[in-house]
Amino acid sequence: MNFSYICNDCGRTYVSDDVLYTCSVCAAEPPEKGHFRKGNLIVRYDRDQLQALRHKQDLSIFDFFPYPIEHPECFPVGQTPIARPFRLAERYGLPNLFVKLDSALPSGSFKDRASQLIAAQAIAHGEQRIALASTGNAGAAMCCAGAAYGLEIVLFVPQSAPVNKLMQSVLYGATVVPVKGSYDDAFALSIAYTERFGGINRNTAYNPMTVEGKKSVSIELFLQLGRTVPDVLYVSVGDGCIYAGVCKGFIDLYEAGLIEKIPHVVCVQSEQSNAISQAFRSGVFADVQATTRADSISVSSPANGRMAVRYITETEGWTTEVQDAEILDAQMELTREAGVFVEPAAACAWAGFRKDAGMLKQRFGEDVSVCVLLTGTGFKDMAVFDGRVTLPQSIENSVEAVVQRFS
Repeated sequence: MNFSYICNDCGRTYVSDDVLYTCSVCAAEPPEKGHFRKGNLIVRYDRDQLQALRHKQDLSIFDFFPYPIEHPECFPVGQTPIARPFRLAERYGLPNLFVKLDSALPSGSFKDRASQLIAAQAIAHGEQRIALASTGNAGAAMCCAGAAYGLEIVLFVPQSAPVNKLMQSVLYGATVVPVKGSYDDAFALSIAYTERFGGINRNTAYNPMTVEGKKSVSIELFLQLGRTVPDVLYVSVGDGCIYAGVCKGFIDLYEAGLIEKIPHVVCVQSEQSNAISQAFRSGVFADVQATTRADSISVSSPANGRMAVRYITETEGWTTEVQDAEILDAQMELTREAGVFVEPAAACAWAGFRKDAGMLKQRFGEDVSVCVLLTGTGFKDMAVFDGRVTLPQSIENSVEAVVQRFS
């Protein structure tokens, strides 16, 4: 599909067949200290081509992509399950409640959606190398896609990144470069690497195709629900890239004339990493000191914060903040009451829904259709259970021991 770019901040339009990352004007301005960066680009399609999709019977998520997806069966992104946890729906009095299990994607996280499109971008431009910085999930996802497509992945990570997630990337065969510094330091080094050695840079939001790939979840929901969309959708938010992708998918569906109304997309953040929520409420795009235990959404200066705030307004969404204790409690509730095991960052969205449940019934009625997007498997971060859950002690190999244990 034909596409161009528009700067999220100044509105400049860019038309180019080359790989573009940021607005040449806004991104060139020295960033204001302690504030979100500017210059991220939004992919825009030819409106006539979008609207032509209304008449396509065998519609797929790939129809909304700027690059063709070669051999999608080798890296099967999409068609993740929709679960309807009836016990929890009864508990909260919302019968049309469901969850989208993107934790079932190949690498175990939502980030596979972006990585699929970045791989397609690299192949379309004849590039074999992709570089990025990550604290875990994005890196593992890109390394998984790289293994599937035979691409070389160079991953810069802060040395403090979770071991489980880094081990995934190593096992996929990537070149992993731990950095004695922060994520921002790893980010800067990955860009310097691309400038020096070439290839595609996959950094979140820096490459606009990361947002574009993530929008596939919204197209997929639309198709899975019989060409309808939920009334409200809850998303865990850290850097704002997933949130922007979800919103962008619904906006593309609306501009194509396939839906009449865009869902309310709710930005859920930990109170201990709430830069985007604060910016939406105050209009000041200031960094915060992020300390949340949900490591995947622990972000001090969100890479896509300005675009996320824009989309909260465009989708008539809102922000909900939750405490870390509420996130961990939500994680246990999903596990024990629905059989859904997700990492704390994903459970943040469920915690936000729980906090809003009464308001949803009051504002929209009990029949409101609510989807909670769950973005990463619980096996990504097992250390979170240290001190919270213990394994039972062994018993002797005897019937008497069984009787004693259960008497």
